[in-house]
This record gives sequence, structure tokens and C-alpha cells, in this order.
Amino acid sequence: MSSHLPAAARPAAFRPAVATLVLVVTLTACGTTTPSPSPSPASPSSTSAVASPSALPSQGPPTPQPTPTYTNPPDPDLAGLIPTRLRGATVVVPPTSEFAMTPGDFASAYGDLGLQFRALQVAYVSDPRLSLYAVRVAQPLPTTRQLEPYLDTAGRYVGIAGLHREPWRYRRIDGRVTWERPEDDATVAGTHIYTWAADDYVFLLIGVDDQLNRAMFAALPGEEAPAETPRPSPTKPAASESSDAEASPSP
Repeated sequence: MSSHLPAAARPAAFRPAVATLVLVVTLTACGTTTPSPSPSPASPSSTSAVASPSALPSQGPPTPQPTPTYTNPPDPDLAGLIPTRLRGATVVVPPTSEFAMTPGDFASAYGDLGLQFRALQVAYVSDPRLSLYAVRVAQPLPTTRQLEPYLDTAGRYVGIAGLHREPWRYRRIDGRVTWERPEDDATVAGTHIYTWAADDYVFLLIGVDDQLNRAMFAALPGEEAPAETPRPSPTKPAASESSDAEASPSP
């Protein structure tokens, strides 16, 4: 039977072994202990490198840019604006399936504005010759005045070479406004060109009979001309002022 003896009663040979073991453990612990380094402040470069990804704004998908429309589905309301008889002449308004043009093809006549064209309808009279292009326009809608930058390209589109801005005039006709290019040496005798905006439409018209041109212009939607500001009438001196002047004694 074993018994737990107090330290003083243990054999003398046991005590040196225990002391030696304690000394070895103490020395080993002292030799392997490494002081932990004190934390150093983060350098500015490392801080910015960590913070920069979160500081960058989140970038969504790029905003799509407007592009020409190269499809031309039927637009009955647009086609319905155009009369089929005019001053005894037949106006042909073909369905979109019978002509290959699209709003994108016609867009070149009006530069950046052409990117807003969504539907195109053409019409024509064979005799006397007349051609009409009518387009539906997306927002923001232009005014007739805002068509000015595109006058030369619109003229070239209908086959008039060498057109410049100068011949065009901003006209008031029967209470509505339009741009008109009258006959000159660069056009066939009697040829007039008109272009105007109204509601969500833009029109380009060319014809050799200006009475027929004007009839077509009147039959289609138009932009009302602004009210004319009356010119001030010459002022007359008030009666009291003239009386005072007459009553003043001469020096």
C-alpha cells in the first residue's frame, strides 16, 4: 500500500531530481519567451491603400447614347395627317411596307435632331411634282425656329446641291411659321422647299407648284406664329405741358 508522504519524510535522493527538473523548466521558459513588439501607427500609404477601394464611388452601367432608328413600323396616325386629294391632284400615301426608308435613313437631313425620329411617312404627287417627308419626333420636341441649323442638310437631302443658309427665310404664313427656300438659280423653275415643326412632328416639303405647296402646308399641323408686338405710336406732349410752355413768358 502506498502512502502520500510529506516532503520532509521523502527520501533524500528524490529531492535533487525535483530541483533539477524545476531548474530546467525555468530556463527553458526564459529562453523561449520573446517580448511582443509594441504596435506601431499605420503609415499614411498603407492607410490610403486600404481606404481607397471603399472611397471610390460605385459606377453603374454606362448611360446608353441615342442612336438612329432603322425600323419603321406603320404609324396610322402619322399617315392619317396627310390628305389624299389636294387642289384636284392625287396624293399618294404608300404604306411603310412599300418604301424601304426608315427614320434612321432620313435622320441625316436633320443632324443630331434626327436621332429623335421614331416614325417616317412619305407622300408624293406625280404632276405637278411634290414630295413630302413627315416624321414623328421623340422628346424633347423642337420648335420651327430650332430647325435652322439643319436647313442646308435638309435641302441637300431633297436633291438641291450646294445649298447654303442664306436663301432660307423664316416665314409667317396664315398665322403659322415655317422655313421657306424660294426658287433661285440652284433649283428647278418654281421649286420651293418648306420645313417646319408642329406638336411631335417635323415636315420637309418640296414641290414645283407653290400653290400646291401652300395647300399641303395648310392641310398639315403647324406651329402657331407668336403674337406680333405692336409698335409704339409716337408720343405727343401732354396738354398741360404744352399749355405751360405757351404760358411761360419769353425771356
